[in-house]
Amino acid sequence: MYPRFVQNRVEEALSDTRVVLLAGPRQSGKTTLARKLARDDRAFLTLDNVTTLDAARQDPAGFVRGLDRAVIDEIQRAPELLLAIKESVDADRRPGRFLLTGSANLMTLPRVADSLAGRMQVVRLLPLARSEIRGAAPGFLDQVFKGEVPAVGDPIMGDELVQTVLGGGYPEALGRRSWARRQDWYLDYVEAIVQRDVRDIAQIEQIRQMPRLLRVLAQYSGQLVNYSGIGGPLGMNHVTTQKYAGIFESLFLIRTLSPWYTNDLKRLTKTPKLHFLDSGLLAALRDISPDRLVSDRLTSDRQPFGALLETFVLAELLKLASWADDRLEFSHFRDKDRNEVDIVIENRRGHVVGVEVKASATVTGADFGGLRRLSGACGDRFALGLVLYDHDKVVPFGEHLFAVPISTLWR
Repeated sequence: MYPRFVQNRVEEALSDTRVVLLAGPRQSGKTTLARKLARDDRAFLTLDNVTTLDAARQDPAGFVRGLDRAVIDEIQRAPELLLAIKESVDADRRPGRFLLTGSANLMTLPRVADSLAGRMQVVRLLPLARSEIRGAAPGFLDQVFKGEVPAVGDPIMGDELVQTVLGGGYPEALGRRSWARRQDWYLDYVEAIVQRDVRDIAQIEQIRQMPRLLRVLAQYSGQLVNYSGIGGPLGMNHVTTQKYAGIFESLFLIRTLSPWYTNDLKRLTKTPKLHFLDSGLLAALRDISPDRLVSDRLTSDRQPFGALLETFVLAELLKLASWADDRLEFSHFRDKDRNEVDIVIENRRGHVVGVEVKASATVTGADFGGLRRLSGACGDRFALGLVLYDHDKVVPFGEHLFAVPISTLWR
């Protein structure tokens, strides 16, 4: 088993909160972690079991009434249980009564009448971070918000970086040695998500279009959202496309990054940016293989790998943030002059770190244009600006601006 660094956060929440929800995509390791946390005094019930699911749906109050402490796996399959859980934990306010896992963001489900506000803490669990695979918790976020350049450690570059990015973070996919077998797993995974989880959380008229829509969305990963352009080839208007994309976001497959904004800059783009949350899944949907990337490099075409690398870096940062002590907000920066920063991270004190991703072993001063613009807008709140690149050296490019190896993310 890989260590899951979010475990301490879950255990801490169970010690002082009545209900804890461990939320993330299917096959990310939620059930494995929940079983590990389930003790002799905590029943384990999974709603993937047909009999258990039917009992929960038929009589939610009766289902919950006999439970003292319990783990309920895949709670989104029977969201009607939440009102019964609310009633139970209001009558018995001991912490740690229920540990729930969910493959959907319950806060977006229309059938959930009460979100257990004030009674439930949500902890995110995404697929494996590179640091979890290596078994060593990194200090990247703590360092950069102190204005410190992260340490390099054991760098991964070139072909090894390509293999790492294409591998993604799903444990089952990583267990398959060849890219063709991994791609089969990812495509089967998408089909299973559509047939099971999409039906659980939404009424979809064009469900057969969902796998095709996800493939189209994959072509737009890392770009500004344009729902009309995305849905047009499928005969879907922008309203339907946005609704269906929102379902994939609820299932933790994609993420839209809001634009960073300040009143000091008036000419900022206010369009969100679309990202996938796993680079392996994105590669499978775009049919990008290691062999194809080798061919692209021979023709100096870094664009396909660049999109995958940006997804990989964002996912790694979100995973680091999921177990960080500070609560962090993620966004992107782009002004009308097309100065941009791929990822902007802001903590509760308003300090800002900018991250630009480059799929190259060479960095120039021009690559810091967006970061300089962001630094000027933030003033003293700007902690650090980084260009993450395919190399093993840290190079300074001005005050608070550095080119650093991508492998600093898991040092």
